[in-house]
Amino acid sequence: MKKFATLVLSAMLGLSFVSTTSFADVTKGQKLFQKKLKKPCGMTGAKFAAKHTQDEWEEIYEEGKFKEEIHKICPKVKPESIKDKWVKHLYDFAYEYASDSGNVPSC
Repeated sequence: MKKFATLVLSAMLGLSFVSTTSFADVTKGQKLFQKKLKKPCGMTGAKFAAKHTQDEWEEIYEEGKFKEEIHKICPKVKPESIKDKWVKHLYDFAYEYASDSGNVPSC
């Protein structure tokens, strides 16, 4: 019984690490924006995220047009230069600080 309990606890602990790393992160999206997009966009993350409401960002993301929207807002950023693994984080950042969210990022 003790081995079974240890096995279950180990599995739960392992799953918690896997699940936390597979989800997108607003802070990581903010850091990505600062490092990769801020200079070519020529605007702060607050101005970028405030280009749309949360509903608009969600619709753009669900339609798979997030990279194209970044290119529309920031013409110097080509969609090919945005890695797929960044998209979810950048989306979470834009959604968190959208114009109707009431939140303002520090970048």
